[in-house]
Amino acid sequence: MGQRMGMVVAVKPEKLDEYKRLHAEPWSEMNAALKRANIANYSIFLREPENLLFGYWDYTGVDYAADMKWLGEQDVTKRWLALTDTCQTRLETAAEGEWWSMMPEIFHLD
Repeated sequence: MGQRMGMVVAVKPEKLDEYKRLHAEPWSEMNAALKRANIANYSIFLREPENLLFGYWDYTGVDYAADMKWLGEQDVTKRWLALTDTCQTRLETAAEGEWWSMMPEIFHLD
């Protein structure tokens, strides 16, 4: 089945429409890179009015660090993040070097 992973980041209110537009028409090459990095079932949810984004995915690989390193090195990833990162704001409580803040799973119903 893989590892379920959840994460959260804030979205800038003035960039919300742009962020929604980008994700309404995701790039097929970005989606392919995510799949190649063993990311499946990827969803992003929005909580308003707090403007929080909750991301969820299943990681199906065996070496998360290596897959994330590979994904981060891809040109398509760099181009996509150049657009989406400007729409986001990391949480004040984010760990050093963390953009999306990881969330531990505390419950799952099969």
